Amino acid sequence: MKTDSQLRDDVLSELRWRPNIDAAHIGVTAKDGVITLTGQVAHFTQRSAAVSAAESVLGVSAIANEIEVEILGLHKRNDSDIAAAAANALLWSFEVPHDKITVIVKQGKVTLDGSVDWQYQKNAAERSVENLMGVTGVTNAITIKPSVKWVDVKSKIEDAFKRNADIEPRRITVRTNHDAVTLSGSVASVGERTQALRATWAAPGVRSVINNLTIVP
Repeated sequence: MKTDSQLRDDVLSELRWRPNIDAAHIGVTAKDGVITLTGQVAHFTQRSAAVSAAESVLGVSAIANEIEVEILGLHKRNDSDIAAAAANALLWSFEVPHDKITVIVKQGKVTLDGSVDWQYQKNAAERSVENLMGVTGVTNAITIKPSVKWVDVKSKIEDAFKRNADIEPRRITVRTNHDAVTLSGSVASVGERTQALRATWAAPGVRSVINNLTIVP
């Protein structure tokens, strides 16, 4: 097990290693496996990238993201311009059913609302707007309402876990109840948990996923 200081240093090293993150103004603290990120970045994507970097570090069990986005100079945009750009980005994304999604922008923060059939469509909508100039935050309030009929996909999810090189399937238990899936057991990292959730959401008809996975490095 890593000490708090070792874990903090590893996260800082990972942040500095990634070329898409300006780590100069990001602070890191660690306590019992929980990482807290603080400081400021110049764009919302760097805030998300910092979380992704911290998730990849062995020993991290949870992340509190307190990084603030401060957009300066020519990178600033008004809410109307951001809303127009967001609507256009959704329109041009092949994975997003743009006619089912509405966009609200307030002080640079984008809120996505509506409903889609699949989790990947919800994720794609968020990716489409988070990189836009002037965005300081994204709230993804899109709901999943599958149009396909639910069938019990427990065995298919378990097979997907077995195919994934980043998942140890023997440590995870899958239970299904109508269109809800519950995952329990343990994983070795936050990254493995993310992979397990992504594979579960890929199953047809899944409307909700209850994550009871614990992290045991």
